Amino acid sequence: MKYDAIIIGSGQGGNPLAYNLADRGWSVALIEKAHLGGTCINTGCTPTKTMVASAQVAHYARNAARWGVRASGVSVDLPAIVARKDKVVHSFREGQQRRVDTRKSLRLYRGRARFVGPHQLRVGDELLESERIFIDTGARPDIPHLAGLETVDYLTNASIMELRELPEHLLVLGGGYIGLEFGQMFRRFGSQVTVVHNSGQILSREDADVAAELTKALESEGIRFLLNAHATRVEKPVSKSPASKSPASKSKDGRISLAVDGSDGPTALVGSHLLVATGRKPSTDELDLDKAGVETDQGGFIKVNGRLETNVPGIWALGDVKGGPAFTHISYNDFQIIYGNLVEGKDLSTENRIVPYSVFTDPQLGGVGMTEKEARKKGYKLKIGNTPMSSVARAIERDETAGLMKIVVDASNDRILGASILATEGGELVQILGTLMLAGLPYTLLKGAIYIHPTLAEGFFGLMESVQPVD
Repeated sequence: MKYDAIIIGSGQGGNPLAYNLADRGWSVALIEKAHLGGTCINTGCTPTKTMVASAQVAHYARNAARWGVRASGVSVDLPAIVARKDKVVHSFREGQQRRVDTRKSLRLYRGRARFVGPHQLRVGDELLESERIFIDTGARPDIPHLAGLETVDYLTNASIMELRELPEHLLVLGGGYIGLEFGQMFRRFGSQVTVVHNSGQILSREDADVAAELTKALESEGIRFLLNAHATRVEKPVSKSPASKSPASKSKDGRISLAVDGSDGPTALVGSHLLVATGRKPSTDELDLDKAGVETDQGGFIKVNGRLETNVPGIWALGDVKGGPAFTHISYNDFQIIYGNLVEGKDLSTENRIVPYSVFTDPQLGGVGMTEKEARKKGYKLKIGNTPMSSVARAIERDETAGLMKIVVDASNDRILGASILATEGGELVQILGTLMLAGLPYTLLKGAIYIHPTLAEGFFGLMESVQPVD
């Protein structure tokens, strides 16, 4: 069967591309081996942030006395939390299915796609052809080669959200986005949590002062961190329930021992559950890319240029499968670039795009552009602004003063190079600075702005006033 376009993977880049091309009358084949919506809807953004919301409510309820409210008998019903999450995910999936069903020129194929040539794919017994093929197969957990890991029922970002019993002690391997979000979530649900990270700070990309402030906030909730620590071995649980080995029914009597080499020497951590959150790898190994001649890097990510074109004419890659920032909004922007160039005659590129992001901890870390250490590495002369959230009236009134605002400025023209906002709804706040960066305007514009009082955004006034040249 020949199509005007074939899209492999229904992620947050592939789906809108399929819908928009079909709306223009193109015949489109959309291939998906699992649920529609990709990682974001099924095992990423949607389910995790739904459960993060439940954890925040639990936190407020347990700490209500801070605000003069008496709440007793607070308990967490994990099955109910999971059921709520499933309901939200299901509604999002149904929305994607409706979008597919209402487009006559779009056909959905269920199964794995494999290249048999540069412009030919096989899905089951069917052979599909197109001069335009778009790869959006995403990424999946990268499980480390750790001695003994295969002997225990470890958790991933997907399976941990299917638990029906609360872990007594959750060991988290990895101090990145996934490890921190789930670590705080389950701590707020009531689990003991220990995070093991092989770097000297959590969120290794971030500036040290930002990472330290978030570490302090998480430690204040009872999360334990082992930094500069390397896991060397996982031991089989001493005892297991005779019931199913699935994560959803794992017994609290089971124990997992994690051997760690840290700055204080070797130690053994004993927990009830182990979450492996050490990174992601591209889902390219089953595509038979060699038969199409598509090049990948050493990590398996598909190589693309700024227009998201591979080395093979007529084949593009978008989303996490191509490497770079692994965010849903970047996948969507990839769609915008490809569609704009292919259909609208634009000349769009990923080069120098301004990337916002957020870590959905509490306080939330919102970032955009470069960190201070990245800007220094690139040789910029800098101005830096930094102000604590404890100086912001609205944060004081809410009794949520953990965190800070930080801005990195190009001293030669006063334009913003990047910013980090660690605060309640830091991801919302940082978008304001991202918009200023997109417009190419100087940070000084915000010094004269009128801010609603009292709002968290009012903190920008103090932030801009704090900007000073640095060596």
